[in-house]
Amino acid sequence: MSKRAASQKNAEVAPADDGAVRRAAAILRDGGLVAVPTETVYGLAADATNDTAVARIFQAKGRPRFNPLIVHVPGAETAARHVEFDARGEALAKAFWPGALTLVLPRRAGSAVSLLCSAGLDSLAVRAPDHPVAQSLLAQSGRPLAAPSANASGRISPTRAEHVAEELGSHVDLILDGGPCRVGLESTVVSLLQARPAILRPGGIPRERIEDVIGPVADAPEPGGEDAPAAPGMLASHYAPALPLRLNATSVGPDEALLAFGPDPLAGAAETLNLSPRGDLTEAAANLFACLRALDRPGLRAIAAMPVPEIGLGRAINDRLRRAAAPRG
Repeated sequence: MSKRAASQKNAEVAPADDGAVRRAAAILRDGGLVAVPTETVYGLAADATNDTAVARIFQAKGRPRFNPLIVHVPGAETAARHVEFDARGEALAKAFWPGALTLVLPRRAGSAVSLLCSAGLDSLAVRAPDHPVAQSLLAQSGRPLAAPSANASGRISPTRAEHVAEELGSHVDLILDGGPCRVGLESTVVSLLQARPAILRPGGIPRERIEDVIGPVADAPEPGGEDAPAAPGMLASHYAPALPLRLNATSVGPDEALLAFGPDPLAGAAETLNLSPRGDLTEAAANLFACLRALDRPGLRAIAAMPVPEIGLGRAINDRLRRAAAPRG
């Protein structure tokens, strides 16, 4: 348990300079929780080798215990202490690490990572983040870090420090402010547990780039039920705003907010935010969660989302939108 009071009213938000990162590393070694920027979204980090610290992540997020966590490491050499790489995993790590790619691999016997991170599975999800603050924190803490998105379970992922403070401020020991996340979508999750690799979650690395390295991969599964998922972000209802979300909108009501895409947004909404007026999928991905948060406010009936092309990063954007719009249990 962290020496900081777990019942504190609000966590400190600190610019992610060297001194703040050193303090954050000490908090992690002491079993506390730190919100850390990555290139994808802000993560809620804990020492992945500390059972109690990992359990605090689940408690803070209200996360189902059967939902596995991604373990963040500096690179492939550290990851190999905890998972068993094959040639495909080595090739993907060489091509995309550090970066927005998570690999699900067989868990190595003797790994010090808490079994809570694996959620009862014989595998482990690992990634090397491409962000100087996250890499510095990994180096200074000297620990692999379990770090799911720093938001309440099932809610919109945070891409700015203030998003974390608004939602989890009373549960976090320190929030490192590294500015807006560059990618803005979670990592792509690829399982290498079977003969044909499978994308378990589309994300910041498009499928086409992965197939350029290892050949054909299986399609991402459709959002499923609440049974134990094989990787983070696979629950049917996830990334959800409080307002209902209506997909593929071709019209919008005066009591709705519009999540637009492209140069010709629909007219008539109470409020409109455009993911990318020029129709750029990279820009749209970076803006997705911040726009959903901004439109999710009282006084509106729903959020209407315009169609986004199902290509490249558009697949990951649409995956998040479908899960955000799914029926909630």
